Amino acid sequence: DGFKLQEGRYRLDIRKKFFTMRVVKHWHRLPSEVVEAPSLDTFKARLDVALGNLV
Repeated sequence: DGFKLQEGRYRLDIRKKFFTMRVVKHWHRLPSEVVEAPSLDTFKARLDVALGNLV
């Protein structure tokens, strides 16, 4: 739960199209075993599995 991102507030409408603003909701939808992966390689492997289950 320590890997939660905060959704920022923005004054300009264009800011909501920034990558950093769009990615937060998708990050929070990832399973905890993906987010809490101990290494980058493990994260990538688990992310591939998680995204493969969506298709």
